[in-house]
Amino acid sequence: MLAALARLPLLVAMMAVSAALMLIPAAHAAVVQDFHVARAFLYSALVFGFLTLFLAIATAGRPEVEDPRRHLLSLLGLFSGLPLMLAVPFHQAVLDTSFLNAYVEMVSGLTTTGATLFENPGRLAPSVHLWRGIVGWLGGLIMWVAPVAILAPMALGGFEVQAAPGEEGSGLLGGNAPAAAASGAALRAMEVAHTSARLGLYTRRLAPLYAGLTLLLWIGLFLAGDSPLVALIHAMSTMSTSGISPVGGLGEGGAGLAGEAMVAVFLVFAISRLAFSRDGRRVERGRFFSDPEVRLGLVIVGLVTVVLFLRHWIGAYEVDEEANLAAGIGALWGTAFTVLSFLTTAGFVSAEWVSAQGWSGLESQGLVLLGLALIGGGVATTAGGAKLLRVYALYQHSLRELGRLVLPSAVGGAGRLARHIRSRGAFRAWIFFMLTALSVAGFMIAFSLAGEGFETSMILTLAGLTTTGPLAQWAAAEPISYALLGTGPKLILSAAMIAGRLETLAIVALLNPELWRR
Repeated sequence: MLAALARLPLLVAMMAVSAALMLIPAAHAAVVQDFHVARAFLYSALVFGFLTLFLAIATAGRPEVEDPRRHLLSLLGLFSGLPLMLAVPFHQAVLDTSFLNAYVEMVSGLTTTGATLFENPGRLAPSVHLWRGIVGWLGGLIMWVAPVAILAPMALGGFEVQAAPGEEGSGLLGGNAPAAAASGAALRAMEVAHTSARLGLYTRRLAPLYAGLTLLLWIGLFLAGDSPLVALIHAMSTMSTSGISPVGGLGEGGAGLAGEAMVAVFLVFAISRLAFSRDGRRVERGRFFSDPEVRLGLVIVGLVTVVLFLRHWIGAYEVDEEANLAAGIGALWGTAFTVLSFLTTAGFVSAEWVSAQGWSGLESQGLVLLGLALIGGGVATTAGGAKLLRVYALYQHSLRELGRLVLPSAVGGAGRLARHIRSRGAFRAWIFFMLTALSVAGFMIAFSLAGEGFETSMILTLAGLTTTGPLAQWAAAEPISYALLGTGPKLILSAAMIAGRLETLAIVALLNPELWRR
């Protein structure tokens, strides 16, 4: 089955998968006797199933051109075009909303942003919430597979930091020969394989693991006290870092702190791809805790948590030692969990976050959350943001330059790869950050021209580009409602979410003239 899908164009294959997934909320709605919603999803599954079949027949037998940039273009079309199909059953099931709202909601889910236009969970039927979770989960699966199958050979998506000379691929920053997506005897054969073959290979390897981890977390959250539906959606949202919830957040579920602890453990899969795959480059064959992304992620979480926790510790402790000790422990956990959640761009907020805000005494904690989301998680994970590896490359380069100020003739050590990250890797990371800054400026101008204020424009831009939808609620002085945005801002937000999911560097690579000469 997977082999047959791999031979289809990427968009057609994902249309087939999406049509099949529509049967799940249809079955759920039938079980709970919500027959209107069941018909909406069942009929959509049948219509799009036949449409996909016709497209598969029409595209069968066509000669395949091996050009990774065409697959990159397909990926762009996937995140912008597939939501049109996903929005049809959503729109038909909800009825009292526009198709534009349904489209933005599906773009938000597929890009794992989790920016919902339906702040009141009771407005949507349980089966529609299930569909939102499934779409977010599907978007997470795409971002587990697509980076190593499509972006890695082009030295994009964060892989450019570690791409040594001769391995840059055919992307914006490198040469013309496709690079290996992985190393090892079995994986070296994939260097010359077609991109479709790589997609099939990595889908077969990663999809069962992705589904198995989701199932494991679902069972854990259910045993901790969540209802089966809430536990399932929260499990899918955690693995995809979409932050989608049918009840308004983890704190509104029944799993409590035990559920938050389990979610925190599974968010590690968004810190580094080594948590779920050993199929990367040579450096990834080391131990998990020696990975620079893991070390940097732990340092950021620990440092931010300690700073926020200790800021008013002495003053609070003097008031009531026993009471504030218990409150301090809760504030410590609430800070640590929320920091980890926004660093991985999931956007879940701990039930103790409100007390943590009061404990720290900072009125501008939204800036902290914005900074964490902008840093983002690991390369080739479901997390958005700039990626930890790029930040690590700039950090190593800064250390090297400061050392040369003291000892100008010093020779940097730590191996060939470390020297490469400090030089060419840091240069490429700097290019990405410059493009990101230009993207932020461009989208902020667009939001401003559409009538939004400065603070709202900044938060909406960063929420879209970092794929962290909950920033609108928690990073602003007053929560920003996506539902109250006009048509223009909603379309701009959709473009920002797509650009953030693909990354500006990959979109700029599409402008390479060689793409249009083939």
